[in-house]
Amino acid sequence: MRIGLAGVGRIGAFHADTLRSLDAVDQLVVADVDAARAQQVAADRGLEWAATTDELLDSGLDALVIATATPGHAPLLRAGVAKGIATFCEKPVASTLDETIELTRLVEEAGVPVHVGFQRRFDQGYRRARDVVASGELGFVHTVVAHTRDSAPPPAAYVPTSGGIFRDCNVHDFDIIRFVSGREVVSVYATGSNQGARFFADAGDVDTGAALLTLDDGTLAQVSSTRYNGAGHDVRMEVLGERGAVAVGLDDSLALRSLEDGVDFPHGPVTMTFMERFLPAYRAELTAFFDVAARRSPSPCTLDDALQAFRVAEACEISRAERRVVDLTEIKGA
Repeated sequence: MRIGLAGVGRIGAFHADTLRSLDAVDQLVVADVDAARAQQVAADRGLEWAATTDELLDSGLDALVIATATPGHAPLLRAGVAKGIATFCEKPVASTLDETIELTRLVEEAGVPVHVGFQRRFDQGYRRARDVVASGELGFVHTVVAHTRDSAPPPAAYVPTSGGIFRDCNVHDFDIIRFVSGREVVSVYATGSNQGARFFADAGDVDTGAALLTLDDGTLAQVSSTRYNGAGHDVRMEVLGERGAVAVGLDDSLALRSLEDGVDFPHGPVTMTFMERFLPAYRAELTAFFDVAARRSPSPCTLDDALQAFRVAEACEISRAERRVVDLTEIKGA
């Protein structure tokens, strides 16, 4: 397949390395708003490059991967759909709820395959957790605990366009809670704080967040996040049920140490970035996308999935700002 990659910043360059290692990719063409950067990434990896995204879209692509900064997602998704090109888009697909709803309708009407990049759905631990819940092995599930803790904050310039910690960071938790539990969120209460760099508060954001979600069967989901977890990148989930409990991410890379006598777990090494933590999952999700692009299988993560996670994030931001419980019926849907 001939694949176009729009955006070759940190995540885009990472995707370029992943894509060129996959058997399904015969040709990879890259583009970026910074044409010199696209040219350099292409030269370093022996790839083709396009001077503009328009040139990229007109280069005879079988599929498109969007990995630009967030403001570029929606315009490129529209352009790819207009040309009938199967598209993989990193989250979020848009910066606002209204635009996400509009894109969901557009893609549904166009019938063009679109796969949204929630890579945790392709992590084996999370997939096993989903299977365990679905099998009934845990009995009824009463509590889910989900953590996303970055080892270091992003650049200051990233924060004003990120959408805030719940839309940018915890949206992965909201999606994977839906995926593992098979349930929908009905209400949220969220809060946040700042103890780190001033640029978070200057952008109206927080560097640490927490939310309590109630699911439609009464399950409670506790979600936490921070931009300051110097011990390492820490993404985990615990699923606690009537007859048992399971965990995802509880291995020797755990960025946590015990102070109990005689305990030497974990043994390390820790991972420091989400790219290290989820490398196999990124490979698996892009491999799955090629089946979507070839019309061999439906999208495993649709625009509607992205919309539902975004609605939860939107509710959390309102809850944080207004210091109240927010019901999901208050948040527009498609």
